[in-house]
Amino acid sequence: MTGGRRSALRDLLAPGLASLVCLAILIGLGTWQLERKAWKEALIDRIVARSRIEPPAPLPAFDAFDPAKDEFERVRATGRLLHDKETLVHGLAPGDMPGRALQGYYVVTPLRLDDGRTVLVNRGFVPTELKDPGRRAAGQVEGETTVTGMLRQSEARAMFVPAPNPATGEWFNRDVPGIAAAKGLGPVAPYLIEADATPIPGGWPKGGQLRVDLPNNHLQYAFTWFGLAVCLVGVFAAFALRRLRGDAVDGTRAAAGAPPPRP
Repeated sequence: MTGGRRSALRDLLAPGLASLVCLAILIGLGTWQLERKAWKEALIDRIVARSRIEPPAPLPAFDAFDPAKDEFERVRATGRLLHDKETLVHGLAPGDMPGRALQGYYVVTPLRLDDGRTVLVNRGFVPTELKDPGRRAAGQVEGETTVTGMLRQSEARAMFVPAPNPATGEWFNRDVPGIAAAKGLGPVAPYLIEADATPIPGGWPKGGQLRVDLPNNHLQYAFTWFGLAVCLVGVFAAFALRRLRGDAVDGTRAAAGAPPPRP
């Protein structure tokens, strides 16, 4: 091996190690996206299967709720809706046209069960212009009623979601303990019911907002990361070959006594 070749290999050591680190990261991200894809498909299958359970199951015991086992189960509950203690949570819902969303609120109403316990019910969506309960009085179901829907655990507040302001009634996530404390409900179920799309007088709120069409773009993301890994290999290979060939040419010129090429 000539001195020029050895020098070129030494010069490639640092960028080669850096490229290997980046390559490992890109492959790891691609593999992680494939794992997320499998997890998302299993979740969708689970939601679909549980959403078709007939008849709906009774509510699980408040102190025995296990989100990993019980979430998305279809249940029924009978009691009285406490409309005077409803909470509006900011949200979006699909509009009349594809790709268009309506801005408004989810109506979370306590349901006082026959045995005196309370569970929160997300009755559905109302547009911003129907924020005032007086404008949708027809939808205030009175007396004993039976609610069917899917169990959901309390919704954690994401990093970029604003904090709630109970004093002004501004809520941005369906925080079961927080809403219960703000409304003075006392002990409530550690979950809420996402109500089915059942007919309601006046048409609002519209239930059935829990949709199974969860975004599943993980395969595209995996291809992106793997594609970047392939590009990295190609770029480094081209760089290394050019460097090795350049040093080989310089070594040949030096052996022949020829002057180096002008820059």
